[in-house]
Amino acid sequence: MTSESVLKKNLTQYLVEQQRQKKTVTADVRLLLETVARACKAIGHAVSKGALGGVLGSLDSENVQGEVQKKLDVLSNEILLEANEWGGNLAAMASEEMDTLHRIPDYYPKGENLLLFDPLDGSSNIDVNVSIGTIFSVLSVPPEARDRVIEEQDFLQPGVRQVAAGYAIYGPQTMLVLTVGDGVAAFTLDKEMGSWVLTTERVTIPEDTSEFAINMSNMRHWEAPVKRYIDDCLAGPEGPLGKNYNMRWIASMVADVHRILTRGGIFMYPRDARASGRKGKLRLMYEANPMSFLVEQAGGMSIDGTQRILDVQPTELHQRIGVILGSRNEVERVRQYHEQG
Repeated sequence: MTSESVLKKNLTQYLVEQQRQKKTVTADVRLLLETVARACKAIGHAVSKGALGGVLGSLDSENVQGEVQKKLDVLSNEILLEANEWGGNLAAMASEEMDTLHRIPDYYPKGENLLLFDPLDGSSNIDVNVSIGTIFSVLSVPPEARDRVIEEQDFLQPGVRQVAAGYAIYGPQTMLVLTVGDGVAAFTLDKEMGSWVLTTERVTIPEDTSEFAINMSNMRHWEAPVKRYIDDCLAGPEGPLGKNYNMRWIASMVADVHRILTRGGIFMYPRDARASGRKGKLRLMYEANPMSFLVEQAGGMSIDGTQRILDVQPTELHQRIGVILGSRNEVERVRQYHEQG
């Protein structure tokens, strides 16, 4: 993110301006994003308490992906559901932590938007106090579904149809990074005032990079183009890429993508040869689509190996996909390696 003086504009003021300029940012969308931002403040507060709040550790339950749930996973999911149920801006929600969609109860007013979220990305880092975050995506209810009960199929829209997307990162500073399809803006939580203050109005990813983020322990399982690319990175100035690369890997997608939005780089969680990795590991609807929207709006690129992720037509709510995103020239290089086989 480019270094700028604090712009002294809060989230509401920013969204009101976007509402005036963009037809897709309706009053419902603006109010929805403000509600999500308030929920993220509550999650950030719970995260910051740690052991003092009794929120660390795991439960005896698993989510739909078969992953053991952390206490904060469940708490964050409940905070987002409760905050967004009654506002009248949504028809339904879907979460990485739930088997299926969550319709707005009949006793609350309903809107024409759908909300998807990963309530707490990077759960494996909770107990070791490494940055984690909340990822969210907003879609419009399809026209054919506006006069009937919302079904899972109504969420299955390609990422290019997202109205808004973003994430909150709970680290040394609590930040909210957001796009409504007109660039990427970053807000920092002023904890004394309780407000999200605009600190970077136009986030831009450098086109070139010398940093890559990947889990090297999976190297033996990678597809040949990914292994070739990493081998070339490791070859240094004498290799085909002609420079030294540094590896960074936090194992929290929010934290790794935030670093890329801040100073460039390439993030890779590719498909691999294992049965559990052939389709990829990250979730298309809750992680890949919103992060790809942000990265593209910041001038970067995001692919599954060969295809633009935002063009992928989802077939199921918890679909997985390979993800390669970040600085445009480096991602394009990996895409070419895939095409060459």
